Amino acid sequence: MSTTNYPSATPQSQPPRRDFKNLIIGLLAAGFLGTWGYLLYNNNKQEQVHQTDQTQIAKTTDEKGQIQKNFDDALVRLDSLTGNNNKLQAQLTTANSDIAKKKSEIRGILNKKNATTAELIKAKQLINDLNNKISDLEKQVQDLTTQNTQLTADKTQLTQDKDKLTQDLQTTTTDKQNLEKKVDVASTLNANNIAITPVHERKNGKEKVTTTAKRVDKLVISFDVNNRIAQSGQTDVYVCITGPDGKEISVPALGSGSFTTREDGDKPYTAKVPVDIEAGKTKSVQFAWKQQQGTDFQKGLYKIEIFHNGFKIGEGTRELKKGGLFS
Repeated sequence: MSTTNYPSATPQSQPPRRDFKNLIIGLLAAGFLGTWGYLLYNNNKQEQVHQTDQTQIAKTTDEKGQIQKNFDDALVRLDSLTGNNNKLQAQLTTANSDIAKKKSEIRGILNKKNATTAELIKAKQLINDLNNKISDLEKQVQDLTTQNTQLTADKTQLTQDKDKLTQDLQTTTTDKQNLEKKVDVASTLNANNIAITPVHERKNGKEKVTTTAKRVDKLVISFDVNNRIAQSGQTDVYVCITGPDGKEISVPALGSGSFTTREDGDKPYTAKVPVDIEAGKTKSVQFAWKQQQGTDFQKGLYKIEIFHNGFKIGEGTRELKKGGLFS
């Protein structure tokens, strides 16, 4: 048995102490795992949202690009119409304000980087309205083109008709002129039974035919004229007398002058004789030519030419003699 200076005592039994360390570690681990799981879930959720946003952005971008393309196509159609038709441009004046407003609104939406779906829908509607207006303009262009084609065809036909009428008129005018010339020529009088009678006027008033030059006081010229188609009325007949010396007798003081022939141009005449004619009937003409006072008839051959309508229609001659000792 052992001895000690201290009293001995029997130890009392006590309940075991709980170990909270493992519990805390477990709770921390559970919390960490929960946090990590939440972060992982949230990250996946964000990734899905991001992918959805990216898909939506891509879809919006594609839709915006298609809207832009539709708008550009509409502008091309509009430029094509208004640039090629001046008449349509005039008609477009009243619609310009509305079209310009729509174009401005569409550009404003398409120029936005983050255009909303509502704005894109509105842009589509505006482009649809613009295309409807352009379609109306296209129909007008088609109508105008059809009208222009018809007008061009009508103009071509009218031009051809005008040319034909002009040609026919020229032909008719030429034929008319030719006919008038023929009628004019055909209406020229015919002269026949031409007679040249030298006359001596006695003091007692009686007249005597003589061929002695110094005794001749006047030349009585007579002839008949007629024409079947000449119109009734008065016309002038020109008588040209050429003396024995070969000179044409023309005395202005006695009514002589000049006229125009068809072949020889201007020609002096001795006397202009007015004649009243009746269509289809023969008219007898007679007039006397006296020399100027103080001038005697010369001996020799006198030639008488008769003209009408510029043509010579007859001629005759008469010789005057010197005369004998007791003539």
